[in-house]
Amino acid sequence: MPSLFRFLTVVAVLGGIVYGAIFALANFVNPKPREMTVTIPADRFLKR
Repeated sequence: MPSLFRFLTVVAVLGGIVYGAIFALANFVNPKPREMTVTIPADRFLKR
């Protein structure tokens, strides 16, 4: 039984670290907006 508790503790700690990393990325990292240009070929506009 102690090995089960040790396993569950390790899984819980790793899950907490992953959750904390995702939370930190979601709240403290701001994306930089930038312009984007997409060239569309002219044959896309031709109706057949």
